[in-house]
This record gives sequence, C-alpha cells and structure tokens, in this order.
Amino acid sequence: MVSGYSRMITARMLPSKRTGDLIDRHWRLLTGWGALPKMLVLDNEAGVGRGTPTSEFAAFAGLLATKIYLCRPRDPDAKGLVEHANGYLETSFLPGRHFSGPDDFNTQLSTWLGVANRRMHRTLGARPADRWEADRSQMLALPAADPPAWWRFQTRLGRDHYVRVDTCDYSVDPAAIGHHVTVLCDNEKVIVLAAGGEIVASTHAAGPATRASPTPGTPRPASASTFRASTTPTARILRMIYPHESEVLLLRCYG
Repeated sequence: MVSGYSRMITARMLPSKRTGDLIDRHWRLLTGWGALPKMLVLDNEAGVGRGTPTSEFAAFAGLLATKIYLCRPRDPDAKGLVEHANGYLETSFLPGRHFSGPDDFNTQLSTWLGVANRRMHRTLGARPADRWEADRSQMLALPAADPPAWWRFQTRLGRDHYVRVDTCDYSVDPAAIGHHVTVLCDNEKVIVLAAGGEIVASTHAAGPATRASPTPGTPRPASASTFRASTTPTARILRMIYPHESEVLLLRCYG
C-alpha cells in the first residue's frame, strides 16, 4: 500500500488473494498507519471485485466510510505507485536475504521499510517520512469498531476431530466430536468455539509446508505434491524461506 501524497509504503506478506485475506491485509496496514485515506485505489481482481466490489468488500468499505476506486482491467498506470513500490521491494529488499518463515519475512520487511521510507524520493525531491504527518493529517479517522472475523463458518466436528481452513486441517479437542463448532480465523490465528462459546482449539494460522504433529490446534501435514513450483515473485520468496523443500507449496503465502 502506498500513500499518494507522501509516497509512504507499508506492506506485508499474505496467504492469498482471497477476499478475507485482502480485507485483513488492508485493515492491518491501515491500523498501522492509524489513519484512513479518503479513497482506496484497488486492482480489478476477483477478491476485491471485477467492475463492482464484492459484497464483503463493499461491507468493509461501508465500515471504513471511504471510497473504493476499482482500476480498469489491463490498466497498470492507474496503480503505478504500487507497481513501482513492488519493483522497488523486489530489487532492493529481497536480494541477499534469508527468511525463517512468513513471520520473519514480515518482521524484516517492516524493519527495512522504516529505512526505505526515510530515503530521498527522486520524483518528490523529499523523504516520504518528512511528508507523512502532513499527509496523515488530511486522512479520515479509523472506525471505532474492528471488522468482524471475515473467515467464519460453522461445521459439525467429525470423528477425526479436524476442521479444514483453506488448505490446512486443524485438530480440535475430541470432546467436541459430533457437536457443531464455530471456526473464527484470520491471517494469524484460528479459533474453534464449541456451542457454549468455550474455546476447543486455538493456534496460529499455518504457513506453507507445515510439518507440525497433529495435536489439538495444530495443522495436519500438507502434501508436498499438491502444488508445483512457480517462477513468480511469490514462489521465489517461498524458496528463500523454505530452501529445503523439494517443491514450493503455494498453500498459504501471497506476496
């Protein structure tokens, strides 16, 4: 995400381009800014909406009370600031780095952005950090209420006492077998509630190629043959994070 006036950049790695992930990403980045732009310029993609926002994204925009501008298809100039920022991250942040996982990637990225936003911007002739306070002062206030958990569903817990979220299975307390449970999740946490509201599983969301043992709340091992390697920037990042995997698993990681 790039602010138009100051060119301040904020970013994080995400699992996918699905609507829930995109909403969660925007909320976390906006919360980090502590302010809300009067308009969000978004790519014309399925998770956001093609031509018109999806019902979930429209609800999110309503909560924020901000305008949504969807770029036309095949119109990269409309979001040139973001495209330039992506290129800058790929050429200046990624080379020579090693990551122990997605959390480490986001930690290193956050630290690097603190330096990058203080560099002299050639087009502006100023540092983004020096223009940030003036930029933020013209933005809107964040809503008082957080968005709801965008990944929420109910299911009847089977005999294997696992619930599936995206491509990962999470084990639940066997005491809940045969009962309906409610699953709440975002990019960082998965919580399973029994009918009475008590927590029967709580864990961090699984990253790609998880090899955790199947104890309550941990993800079931993923199959290494599910997805093939790719030459996309996301796949290159994953190979840096998981250099010993025979195949890059594009399970829950989107850059």
